[in-house]
Amino acid sequence: MIESKAYYVWLCTSMPSKDQSTAADLTPLSPAVFHILLSLGEGERHGYAIKREIAARTQGKLKLGPGVLYGSINKMLELGLIEESADRPDPHLDDERRRYYRITAYGRKVAQAEALRMRELVQLAASRFGVPRHA
Repeated sequence: MIESKAYYVWLCTSMPSKDQSTAADLTPLSPAVFHILLSLGEGERHGYAIKREIAARTQGKLKLGPGVLYGSINKMLELGLIEESADRPDPHLDDERRRYYRITAYGRKVAQAEALRMRELVQLAASRFGVPRHA
């Protein structure tokens, strides 16, 4: 019992990430959050561009409505997964009301943890059910 308490104290005081949690603690991510992180992994985007990129990448299978999109963005800002970018395109080329977002280092670690979790889940499913040739 004393060893486990010592480990717990060490674990809680030595965790390196935001708010004393590890990236894996936030998994599993919702599909919306994971897809937003994937989109921002390619570069900064405003909300509507994120929405369009996700719909294109998923061939329209995932269409985020404004509530889910901006609710997810706000939650991700609170968690430190993304941040608002101060960089703005030329005002003649863009709407000045748009807010641009970029992934943080912590957000990248969380996305990597989710990808690892998903890979392990797919490997488990493949070992149990096999992998179809054309899925």
